[in-house]
Amino acid sequence: MSASRGPSVRQRRLAAELRRLREQKGYTGDDVADSLSWSTAKVSRIENARTGAKITDVHRLLDLYDIGGSRRDDLIALAHDAAEKGWWEDYRDLPGPYSDFIALEAEATALREWDSTVLAGLLQTEGYARHVIGGWSDLATLPPQELERRVEVRMRRQELLTGPDPLELSVVLDEAVLMRRVGDRKVMYGQLEHLCRLAELPHINLQVLPLSVTHSVLTESFILLEFSPVHDITFPDIVHTESLTISHLVDEAVTFMYRLAYTSLASQALSTVESRRRIVELRDEWR
Repeated sequence: MSASRGPSVRQRRLAAELRRLREQKGYTGDDVADSLSWSTAKVSRIENARTGAKITDVHRLLDLYDIGGSRRDDLIALAHDAAEKGWWEDYRDLPGPYSDFIALEAEATALREWDSTVLAGLLQTEGYARHVIGGWSDLATLPPQELERRVEVRMRRQELLTGPDPLELSVVLDEAVLMRRVGDRKVMYGQLEHLCRLAELPHINLQVLPLSVTHSVLTESFILLEFSPVHDITFPDIVHTESLTISHLVDEAVTFMYRLAYTSLASQALSTVESRRRIVELRDEWR
């Protein structure tokens, strides 16, 4: 049975804007409910993105708030976008938090990541990913078919890096990640060779933080997702962290701390040119 899915970025943008428009008019949720013959609970669910807003409902709300012209067109376009189904929803066996993260990742403009244990999923080869995901079988049985589907999902996520408007990806890698054996030597050589190719792409920035450098910030791996405005509607940056059993999004109020942490780690890491040179050296050691 699939886990419940959280709202997408588009749904959250729409919900926040509808709430802002209501507050701008000085209406309460009860006022809107009375005017449209809805329940107050329905207004709350729409404004908190707990339920997808129907296009007809959005039209009625915009009529109530006297929104017309290009602003109305933008919001209706956003409502149509929010109603679209993401490719990851076809994988109904994915854990809910993982599916929610993919939905956020798919709409991010830029992603900044610190990797202290394993390589970022967006950087992994199929062979490396299979060993990482397969490792979970030591903790919880993962049927072969589910393992293959998880690997397939990881590879599909990487399409963000190859499209016409690719994701801007910046990653700081702890040098230990490149030295830690995952799979056999062939897997490691192929993985580091893949990193060398990725490092040449203009929208990918890879830096290695040497073991010999004093780490001023000692923290777990994290991902900072950044979002550009869509239809002039902004969305806050989000930080994702995970441990052995928990995957969660960090409260918006402390996101700036992770940005400072990433900036500090990047400043201590090798330059992109030096990092690529170091990756080549480590790749050859795995030959």
